Amino acid sequence: MGFKSDLLVCTTVECETGDQMLASMDLAKKEGADIVELCFASLSFSHSSQVEHIFTLRNLPSIVSFGPNYRTSRRRGHCVCRAQQLQVLKRAVQIGVEFIELNHEACTEEHISELKRERSETRIIVSSYLNNEILSREQLGDLIIDMQSTQADVIKLVINVDYITDVAPIFQMLTHSQVPLIARAMGERGLISQLLGPKYGAFMISGSLKGKSELGLPSLCSIKQVYKLHYMNEVTKVFGVVSNPVGHSKGPLLHNPAFRYTGYNGIYVPLLVDDIKEFFRVYSCNDFAGFSVGIPHKESAVSCCDEVDPLALSIGAVNTIIRRPTDGRLVGYNTDCEAGIGAIEDAFRERHNLEECNVSPLAGKLFVLVGAGGAGRAMAFGARSRGARVVIFNRNFERAKSLAVAVSGEALPYECLHDFRPEQGMILVNASAVGMEPNIHQTPVSKAVLKSYELVFDAVYTPRNTRLLQEAAEVGAIVVSGVEMFIRQALGQFKLFTGGLAPEDFMRKVVLEQF
Repeated sequence: MGFKSDLLVCTTVECETGDQMLASMDLAKKEGADIVELCFASLSFSHSSQVEHIFTLRNLPSIVSFGPNYRTSRRRGHCVCRAQQLQVLKRAVQIGVEFIELNHEACTEEHISELKRERSETRIIVSSYLNNEILSREQLGDLIIDMQSTQADVIKLVINVDYITDVAPIFQMLTHSQVPLIARAMGERGLISQLLGPKYGAFMISGSLKGKSELGLPSLCSIKQVYKLHYMNEVTKVFGVVSNPVGHSKGPLLHNPAFRYTGYNGIYVPLLVDDIKEFFRVYSCNDFAGFSVGIPHKESAVSCCDEVDPLALSIGAVNTIIRRPTDGRLVGYNTDCEAGIGAIEDAFRERHNLEECNVSPLAGKLFVLVGAGGAGRAMAFGARSRGARVVIFNRNFERAKSLAVAVSGEALPYECLHDFRPEQGMILVNASAVGMEPNIHQTPVSKAVLKSYELVFDAVYTPRNTRLLQEAAEVGAIVVSGVEMFIRQALGQFKLFTGGLAPEDFMRKVVLEQF
């Protein structure tokens, strides 16, 4: 079987019966896999002839393996000894399966020589799975050299990472390996090893089948439909959302199509970051060109920047960082403020048929803010600039008081929020994570209290229609979804990322279709 492109997208199929394995291969092909790893570790058989029909009926180029357990493969009491494994691999070579995989710790020069004598076109992968070991960069380099010396056609390295910064050595190894290298960092923080691997020369990456998600692997569908990694090359610029957690972010669904629509050679990926300063220290090259900044890093990101836009500096939070190409300096901006406040103003004007003028519809309104983090700070400063009276509630009362002082507002204990209704016609803004997936049944205030608010805004956009917004609409309030803020801040970010205009109509269409 031939390959359709230079980059191969692989998924692993491990089943207990041959029929299940063939059905999984059909699913992999439908979801866009170019090649499938047939892992026989769980398949019950007594002789290699029992797996031959899988080889002959395969509908995709294949890798035959027994997974990381190189001495025996054991699942639910079933055991495949080393001799049986070699028998199956030898038969796969004789039939002409595209790849077979041998574990580095078990294969010998004799094994490889014997298999090479049998083969025609089959290529041999020598693999190492460092499931419980953390090696230094030097140790990884030595391991690669040792694996290359086996005369393998391809080498494969699967490692554990504790932090996203531990993935950086993989990119260096991909660039400098003398033998084609398949590399993967396991766990959620290792996701970029697959999404960015092609930029550094990876010829094969892995994805997961629908319904069989695995931490650290993008889904096959996202590889083909969202990231479109076949278009990536060595000069592709890297953008991403720096957050923790990051799985809820819809940024990749928006920015990647927008890059392709405008012809910009960029990719936007989720970046699960624990230590933001260390992240920027490690990923310091100009190819890492721009970042959205999410929970909980918006405030700490300010100190990571070499320069900060005056608005962002006054707010004390950045949601966008650009690495200036001329000198590599990090410049911070805040597109949350105008995005959120502008969405609220426009909703007021639309409801009351107000013309745009110098006086904001927020002027004189009581602006009740829940949350004093990065997004909350942006909303508080924006509200103050429009002449609103700001009252802040936050679980950490000291943070609420600090922000209240900065915006000449008032801070009240969080437990007072549920009975706070000093007047009618107030504005409620939820800038906390309350109500975000998976906690979709949570809401910061009761439905009864919502009757005192003329407008309710929720910065949460997953789900799009939160419980807070649903209940606010039921009592007749103007509701503004976090999706609108997301669109507006993303438009601002895209302009900063590309140094050009953002395709607003296209980006709005994408968001409304995807959310």
